[in-house]
Amino acid sequence: MAEAIQKKLQSELEKYQQLQKDVSKSMSARQKLEAQLTENNIVKEELALLDIQNTVYKLIGPVLVKQDLDEAKATVSKRLEYINGEIQRYETLLKEMERKSEQHREVLSSLQHLLKGLAIYRNNNMQS
Repeated sequence: MAEAIQKKLQSELEKYQQLQKDVSKSMSARQKLEAQLTENNIVKEELALLDIQNTVYKLIGPVLVKQDLDEAKATVSKRLEYINGEIQRYETLLKEMERKSEQHREVLSSLQHLLKGLAIYRNNNMQS
């Protein structure tokens, strides 16, 4: 019985460790999105300072291509929408991962207590 509990404990521990790796990756991705959000907000502010007489260029590969100011503003707005949506998606994902992580911690704790109880029981029976 102790061996089965030990295997279950090991399995749960591996799942928990994988979940922690996934949390770390998701947090890293979210931080990158936050950096992109900041950059794009700065671009939006800069574009707001321009008027129709200013020339805006878009970098496509190694070439700068002239772009309409309204088109540039629309592109940045769409990008901001997308980034905000992705940030929300990662927030939801991280909350779900935290919930699963808590469940794994509870299962691990229960299994550890069960193993400890079995060890004490065996120890008491051997002394009798």
